Amino acid sequence: MKPTPRSAPLLRIFLAVLTAACLTSPAWAQLQIQITSGVTHPVPIAIVPFAQAPSDGTDVADVVQHDLVGSGRFTALGRDRMPATPTRAADVKFADWKAAGSDYVVVGRVVPSANGQLAVQFNLLNALTGQSIARQQFVGSAEALRNAAHRVSDVIYQAITGIRGAFATRIAYIAVVGQGTDQTFQLVVADADGYNQHLILQSRFPIMSPSWSPDGQWIAYVSFEDHLPAVYVQRVLTGQRTMVSMRAGINGAPAWSPDGQKLALTLSGVSGHPQIYVLDLRTQHLTRITHAPAINTEANWAPDGKSVYFTSDRAGEPQIYRIGITPGSIPERITFTDDYNAGAHISPDGKLLALVTRDNGGRYCIGVQNLATGELRILTHGPIDQSPSFAPNGATIMYAARPGEGEAGILASISVDGLTGLSLKPTRGEVRDPAWGPFIQ
Repeated sequence: MKPTPRSAPLLRIFLAVLTAACLTSPAWAQLQIQITSGVTHPVPIAIVPFAQAPSDGTDVADVVQHDLVGSGRFTALGRDRMPATPTRAADVKFADWKAAGSDYVVVGRVVPSANGQLAVQFNLLNALTGQSIARQQFVGSAEALRNAAHRVSDVIYQAITGIRGAFATRIAYIAVVGQGTDQTFQLVVADADGYNQHLILQSRFPIMSPSWSPDGQWIAYVSFEDHLPAVYVQRVLTGQRTMVSMRAGINGAPAWSPDGQKLALTLSGVSGHPQIYVLDLRTQHLTRITHAPAINTEANWAPDGKSVYFTSDRAGEPQIYRIGITPGSIPERITFTDDYNAGAHISPDGKLLALVTRDNGGRYCIGVQNLATGELRILTHGPIDQSPSFAPNGATIMYAARPGEGEAGILASISVDGLTGLSLKPTRGEVRDPAWGPFIQ
């Protein structure tokens, strides 16, 4: 069935998402962080080098400083300007640190623990009052030292800003190696700062649309390895995977339900009109949610698991709608600003909607809409920003960006208040389709 004229623009965009990985020429590379914006008055803090037992060479204090400065909300005192290098709170002379311009001082140690593990001990001190703000210990293997450093950053970030830190979480994204017929597509999982990369899947055919399970143990994604789109779920730790949908037509845009038992999918069948379905992973029962003769795609669950948000051109242009997952539910239009709004992703508290919106200059930008008031704020400036994904603390949005015509795709993030941003650029090649994982207890 041929698309109607009103459906054609969204269909072209939808098909472009399915085929974009075929049109790039990136190569595997490390991601490098570059701060693109920060608050006007960042908090001055000193992260003193930790006393460290033998480990894998991870400099815990350096990782913590990298996290906090990279958030755009802190400025760190250089090691060459530190008045001393204490590792215990009792050895800190607060007057010296105040004179050096630091409001806070972090001291710590990495010491041997039971069963060959290491304990990361730290103390966050207020240099202005002399008080201890946070004091904690994380125990783990030497190989997990970097993760322990991220957890230190999380505690410090929350103690000072009041916002739960998300440095110890993970992201998934797509990378490609080679060019032309030699391309190899890769699904990669890394720490939230782009380090500690792990290859989850490699294929000569496109991989796209990664989505984390709520427990962080599984990733759903679309693979074209059999020349047709199919949806898989794969256990991150072991590589165990299962094909859950390879039906006629489009199989795309998987999204895990909050209870981890279901996937929302975009399926077209033989009709040619993509529709939203819900697949119960335990029973394999498939429920059709949308029925309009239009393009309906990119479902994302509400936090309560009772409804999904999705993109549809049923009104003549791409807009975002919400619909209950009970059969017979009536969709409700959510976006009305501008003539293009797509790619919905809901904040963990259900209050904000991240989306891709097209501005008056024709640029595709990341915006955030207050679901209570309908107010839309554009956070980025394009020209092609897409695939927004909230951090599990709801404070930051990661997205894929193409800075300019002919430039390689990168990952970037922006805080929901628009004040702080950074980019994660590969040293060569291109990355796309970020998905920010959940908190792991």
